[in-house]
Amino acid sequence: MCGIAGIVRLEPGAPPVDRARLTRMRDALAHRGPDDAGLEVTADAGFAHRRLSIIDIAGGHQPMVNADRTVWLVLNGEIYNFCELRAELEGHGCHFGTRSDTEVLLRAYEVFGERCVDRLRGMFAFAIWDQDRQKLFLARDRVGIKPLYYAEQGGELLFGSEVKALVAGGIRPRLDRSVLPEYLAARFVADERTFFAGVRKLMPGRTLTWTRADGFSERRYWRLPTEIDDPGMTLDECASEVRERLEDAVRCHLVSDVPVGLFLSGGLDSSGLAGIMAGMVNAPIHTFSVGFAEAGFSELEYARTVARSIGAVHRDVTLSASDFFAALPGLVWHEDEPIAFPSSVPLNVVSRLAQEDVKVVMTGEGADELFLGYNRYRVTELNERLGRVWHRLLPGTARKLVGRAVRSLPSPLRRYAQRSFLVPELNGVRGLFCENFSVFGDAMREQLLGGAPSTDPHRTALIDYGNAPGGTLERLAYADLQGYLVELLMKQDQMSMAASIESRVPFLDHKFVEFAAALPARYKVRGWTTKAVLRRALAPLVPAEVLTRKKMGFPVPIGAWLRGAWWPMVEEFVLGDRARERGLFDPAAVAALAEAHRRGEWNHGDRLWLLINLEMWQRVFVDGERPASISEQSERAAA
Repeated sequence: MCGIAGIVRLEPGAPPVDRARLTRMRDALAHRGPDDAGLEVTADAGFAHRRLSIIDIAGGHQPMVNADRTVWLVLNGEIYNFCELRAELEGHGCHFGTRSDTEVLLRAYEVFGERCVDRLRGMFAFAIWDQDRQKLFLARDRVGIKPLYYAEQGGELLFGSEVKALVAGGIRPRLDRSVLPEYLAARFVADERTFFAGVRKLMPGRTLTWTRADGFSERRYWRLPTEIDDPGMTLDECASEVRERLEDAVRCHLVSDVPVGLFLSGGLDSSGLAGIMAGMVNAPIHTFSVGFAEAGFSELEYARTVARSIGAVHRDVTLSASDFFAALPGLVWHEDEPIAFPSSVPLNVVSRLAQEDVKVVMTGEGADELFLGYNRYRVTELNERLGRVWHRLLPGTARKLVGRAVRSLPSPLRRYAQRSFLVPELNGVRGLFCENFSVFGDAMREQLLGGAPSTDPHRTALIDYGNAPGGTLERLAYADLQGYLVELLMKQDQMSMAASIESRVPFLDHKFVEFAAALPARYKVRGWTTKAVLRRALAPLVPAEVLTRKKMGFPVPIGAWLRGAWWPMVEEFVLGDRARERGLFDPAAVAALAEAHRRGEWNHGDRLWLLINLEMWQRVFVDGERPASISEQSERAAA
C-alpha cells in the first residue's frame, strides 16, 4: 500500500519536469508510505512514490524501472495473484530480481502490454511511463478500492493517489459548484468529477492512455455481470457455494510478509471474516473496534463477544464527542473532500489504534451492496409491493386525492410521507429509492440552492440502474456498487492510509463480486431478512446474538450532538459570516433548517453535517487554512 504521484509533459513546448515540484507532490503523501520514498525524473516524465512495505520489504523499492530504463512503474495496492502470474511470466522467459508484486506487474506490462490489467487479481492504481512509445498508461482496479486522480494544466498531466498531491504540484483549489446538487442529495459525486474544479478521478475498471501521437483514450476493461445468473439451488446449497468462494477470497487476501489484523464491528460481515480468518492462520488474530459512550451508538460488546469466540487479541477504543470534533478538520484534509459520512472519524480512530500493532487489516466493506444488507433495499421492495396492491384496490381518482393531501403537509413531514407507496408519481426507482433516501430531497435542495438544479443529481445512479439486469432490487444494488460503494471505498482508503495502515476488502475480490452480484435477489432478501444467503453461509462461524441482531452500520450520534453542546459548530460553520458570504446557499433556507433542528422540531443532523463539512473543506483547501487552526475555531465556538 503506497502513495503514487507523477507529472507528464503533454506538449513539447512545456518546461521539463521540475524535480522539486515532484518531490513536494510525493511528500504530501508521506502518511501513505512512511517506510520508503523514491523519485525518477526525465525531461518528459517524473514519477514519485511513498511506500508502506507489505510484500518483499527489502526488494520492492519504487518507482521500479526495467533493465534498459525504458519502462517505469509506480503502484499503489496489492496484486494478490502475483505468485501465479510470476510463474506464467517465467514461462515467457522473464527473469526477476525481487520477490515483489510490483516487479511482476512491470514484467506483465512488458509481455502483455495494456492487457496486463485483465490478468490482475487485487486492489490497485498504477501508472506506467513507456519511454520508447512516449506513452502514459494509468489503471484502476475493477471496483475502485484504490483511488487515482488526475488533472491537466499548463501542458502537463499531473496524477496522484490523493488530490492534495496535485495541489502540492500547483493545481489551484477551486470548488466545482456543479457537484453541489449531487453532494446534497447523495453525499457524494458518482461520476468522474471531484470537488476540485478541473480535477478528475479515474473511474473503477478503467484505464487511461496518453500518447504524444494520439492524445488520450479511455478503456473500460471490466464490468459488473450483465445478466442475473440463477443457479437453481436451494438456499443451503447456495450458502455452501458462497462460503467456499468467500474462503478463497480471504485466503487470497492473507498474502503478506507482515501480520494481518481485522476491523471488527460486531456485525455479520466482519464477524464472518473473523471466523474464516481464525481457521486459516496459526496465531491469534489481532482485532480492533471503536464505539461511543452514548447508549444505542456502540457495538463494542458484540465485537468483544466475537473476539472471545475466536480467541482473538482484541483492543477497542471509545470515542468522545470532543475528540470526534477535534479530529474533523484534519480528516477533511486527509479525505480531500467534505467528510460526508460521520463514520469516517471513528474509522480513522480505529485505524490509528490498529497501526500500533499491525500494518494490514481486513474489513467487511462491500457485503451490504452484494447481498442487499441495507434497510433501504427491503423498504424499497415493500413499497413497491404495497404500491401494486394499492393501485389495484383504489381507483385513480382516490389515489390522486391522497397524493394531493400528502403534498399539502408541511415540509419536511411531506417528504417523509412521500416516501411511501401512497403517492403515485413517486413510484418507480427515482421516487422509491433515489428521492426516498436523499439527504436533501428535491424540495429542500431547491430551497437551499435558490432554484431547481439544471441536472438531476441522481442522473448517474439512474443511468447505472437503467443499464442493470434483473428486477428492482438487483438494479438498485448494481447502481450502488458503482456509485455509493466507490465513495465508501474512498473513505476506507483515505482514513486508513491517514494512519499509515493498509485495509483489504475480501468481499470485493473481483471473482467473488462476479459470482455474488449475479445471484438473484431472492437469495438475499427473504421477507424482512436481509443478506439471507450470507447469514446462512456464516451461521456456523458467528455467535447467535450477532447473527440475528439488528444492523447498526457504524452509527454516530451527530444529531444529538449538534442540538446540544456542539450547537456552536452550526453557528460557526453553517450560520457564520464566512459561510454565508460564499453565496452557495439561500441564507433564509439555511437559517430555517438550523433553527428547526435546534428547537427539536425535526432531526436535521445529517443535513447540517453536510453543510458543516463543506465549509470546513473550503477553509482547508480553498482558503488554505491549516486544519489545526480550524480545530481551534471549533473549540472556541464550543467553549
